[in-house]
Amino acid sequence: MSCAGRALAPGFIDVHSHSDELWLAEPGGFGKTSQGVTTEIAGNCGTSVAPLHGTARETKARAAARYGLAVEWTTFDEFFTLVEANGVALNVASLVGLGTTRACVAGDADRRLDATETAQQHALVREAIEHGALGVSSGLIYEPSRYADLREIVGCAQSARSAGAARYVTHLRDEGDDLAEAVAEAIAVGEGAGVAVQCSHHKAAGKRNWGKVHQSLELLDGAIARGLEIGIDVYPYVASWTDLATILPPAIRSGGTAATLARLRDPALAASCALALTLARDPELGVPNETWHDILVTGVGSERNAPLAGLRIDEIAARWRLSSARAAIRLLVEEEMDVECAFFTMNEDDVATVISAGFASIGSDASARAFHGITAQGMPHPRTYGTFPRVFGRFVRGRRTLAIEEAVRRMTALPAQQFGLRDRGVIARGAWADLVVFDPETIVDRATYDAPFAQATGIDHVYVNGSAVMRDGAQTKARPGRVLRGGG
Repeated sequence: MSCAGRALAPGFIDVHSHSDELWLAEPGGFGKTSQGVTTEIAGNCGTSVAPLHGTARETKARAAARYGLAVEWTTFDEFFTLVEANGVALNVASLVGLGTTRACVAGDADRRLDATETAQQHALVREAIEHGALGVSSGLIYEPSRYADLREIVGCAQSARSAGAARYVTHLRDEGDDLAEAVAEAIAVGEGAGVAVQCSHHKAAGKRNWGKVHQSLELLDGAIARGLEIGIDVYPYVASWTDLATILPPAIRSGGTAATLARLRDPALAASCALALTLARDPELGVPNETWHDILVTGVGSERNAPLAGLRIDEIAARWRLSSARAAIRLLVEEEMDVECAFFTMNEDDVATVISAGFASIGSDASARAFHGITAQGMPHPRTYGTFPRVFGRFVRGRRTLAIEEAVRRMTALPAQQFGLRDRGVIARGAWADLVVFDPETIVDRATYDAPFAQATGIDHVYVNGSAVMRDGAQTKARPGRVLRGGG
């Protein structure tokens, strides 16, 4: 094994992962270790693998079944114990999702929690922190997270702080027209609860909002100047990746999956919804946040429509001889809302602006998948296999947004500091031996939207806790990863 002419860096830390139960389905973590990632943090966007009661358990059971898993845990302690017993190639940690805890105590109810439910949610948050969760997360565009008001979020963040994890990580309530207001809400949570704030996958979505990241970053800089601990994370792509259901009007989505499907199956309500969706994406009526061609289907829940992965909504509409809005609704109904899409709504200049912020870490916003087997489903976003190498190829060597040393810091020391990971993110005597050896002149992503299953180049060796998980660009069978309960 030769390292001549190569760079040696601490292992990369993926602060925004959605692997969760996939640590059991794909313990080799190939999609991440092949990028140089040695630690990933899950439980983002308000959804976590625990605690699981009531509706939260039912939702997680459906998600896990997609990967051949049975839900055999209820608490974080039980889940972490399963991961440790099964073995995992990289270090793993998690936040506790406030959408998950809300579903535990109130299901899909679109209302303010009562006093009993509030006390139950706070108890679940404290239990999760005591079991090793690093803080709380919210996903304020998703059900049921979006039903939470500022008071509810502050209360949960305070409960996390009292249990020893003063950290609030948020998928903002709006990343488009009301981006500034959503950032202000996140700052208010930090100030109200006395916790650090991390704004996930920071962006300005929609053409009419391009450039707003300058304003949002100024707001965050102002909060830092007032003494608040602030961080953001970012992925180096212009397409987001989330549920197709997020395009639906709030009134249609209210109350969860069953209630939404009932409305979409009602002819009159479906017609009204289709009209609203059409008006929102008609270029003749203004500048839309995205057109139908900007929405790429990446995966669905059943085999029935699996061949549609890789097609745009307008292309599916042409196949079905429907309007694009009607095609989107039909797809959601047939798949019972389980449709994932890439949304091409961002501007690369904005992405570069966010990456250039001194408090920006790198996060993939993707789960750890393999090229083969049960996790190799659909046409996943290329960030699944290319996020970290792309930063070097596109934003270090290409656009020269960052110096290579600064890019490494955003992937190592900075996220370790932001998330309280002890003895990680540095090369130092006494620190854990998480290391990546790469060629700074050739490291680059190869995954694309049309061909996502492609391994990045330029990464030679990856070590987790002193053991090689990638050697000469090939995966080993080692599973030396640890569960970092409470950051350790």
